[in-house]
Amino acid sequence: MTVLVLAGIVVLAVGGCVCVVWAARGGPRWVRTAATTTLVAGELVRKAGRKGRGPSRSGED
Repeated sequence: MTVLVLAGIVVLAVGGCVCVVWAARGGPRWVRTAATTTLVAGELVRKAGRKGRGPSRSGED
């Protein structure tokens, strides 16, 4: 089951990347919408990753 979920996520990510490239070349409206959604989702993931990380404490023992 986990493999199917991960495979679905990979398929969505690859499809989103294809839409971003296609939209950059002037694709139809639904492709531009999918590309915008993909880019916004990427920004949200990036911000969530930054929020969880604090200053590095590797030097403090």
